[in-house]
Amino acid sequence: MLDAIRPVRSLLLSIFMLMAGSGFLATLISLRLNRAGSGTMTIGIVATAYFGGLIIGSLRAGNLVRRVGHIRAFAAFVALLSASTLSYALWTEPLFWMLLRLVDGICVAGVFVCLESWLNARADPRMRGSVLAAYMVALYSGQAIGQLLLGASGSLPAIPFQIASILISLAIIPLCLTRHSAPAPVEASAFSLRSLLAASPLGAWGAVATGLMLGAFYGLAAVHVRRLGLDLPQTARFMMIVILGGVALQWPLGRLSDRHDRRLVITGSFAVAALVSMALSWIDGGSLLLLLGALFGGLSFALYPLCVAHCNDRLLETERVAASGRLVLLYSIGAALGPVLAAGFMTAVGTGGLFLFIACCATVAAAVGLWRQRASEPVPGKYQQEFQIVPRTTPMAALLDPNSADPDMTQGQTR
Repeated sequence: MLDAIRPVRSLLLSIFMLMAGSGFLATLISLRLNRAGSGTMTIGIVATAYFGGLIIGSLRAGNLVRRVGHIRAFAAFVALLSASTLSYALWTEPLFWMLLRLVDGICVAGVFVCLESWLNARADPRMRGSVLAAYMVALYSGQAIGQLLLGASGSLPAIPFQIASILISLAIIPLCLTRHSAPAPVEASAFSLRSLLAASPLGAWGAVATGLMLGAFYGLAAVHVRRLGLDLPQTARFMMIVILGGVALQWPLGRLSDRHDRRLVITGSFAVAALVSMALSWIDGGSLLLLLGALFGGLSFALYPLCVAHCNDRLLETERVAASGRLVLLYSIGAALGPVLAAGFMTAVGTGGLFLFIACCATVAAAVGLWRQRASEPVPGKYQQEFQIVPRTTPMAALLDPNSADPDMTQGQTR
């Protein structure tokens, strides 16, 4: 493991610091808007702007990287993200913050395009699984630890933004001081959404549903628990536990899906996530809230990589990287719609509407899973790809998946 990550340790350090600095901004911004008296729909729209920026950045950032190179592009994206983060302290105006969140999303997508393509180029092909695991640890641990910075303001409301900007700026240093040369940008081949839907309807719609669920959660969960009466440290703890719960269950569920019909595991995960979300819409605090939050994180965070694995089971080896770009796009579209739709539920039925909305999304996805089990035969076990935990960032991360480079798996399976 250490031999695998030694060539990419500077990249992993940059990822960790970047996520520690930017990972809690969604929570912080939602809480600040809520404290300033903004309505739930306004908070949802601001959250949607970030995911809209992610879509734009994922589609366009590669052009900038190809023109100026990885290091210059990375430095530009991080500098703009750091400046944007400081700008929140200047003026608490929803429209202004919506524009800043759009910029944040574009910058974060650009940073991930740089980091993930560089990580792929530096990874030993024989140790891609270990590199991918280390990448996910750096990503989620930075995001989880960053939640603890929510309570850093004291009597000075600008301090969390300043700390976030410092950490984001420091993320430039490990990458700029690396002795390794930057890779040539990778451009994935085209793969249509129609082809993806034909190959794996459950994988495609599952990615959309997961985006709806997690987009709504990241945009409004902090507001939900604050309105339940939790203080700021308790809110930070809840968010951190959900993220850590997401790390804990991904591997067990993935191993289970390797041994059984993966559609059954996906359907069951959506169904249990719906039940847990329904319970969360009723719970008003206490240790049960944290326990259910951890279970929700474990189930919901596992769903996207399960859907990716299911799609890979039904695609040619040469199609998988290109298809991953479409899956990321579908997830991002869902994540962009999630906060606004969930805000509508919260406006209509109260703060519990957030998890009620998430439960509805999970229930529909589970119904699609049941339909697919009746409509087609499962992929034979010998053709199922080994499950890999993959991030919901950019298509570049798919290049780290050992399954995407397996020359033996080149035949299509039953759709």
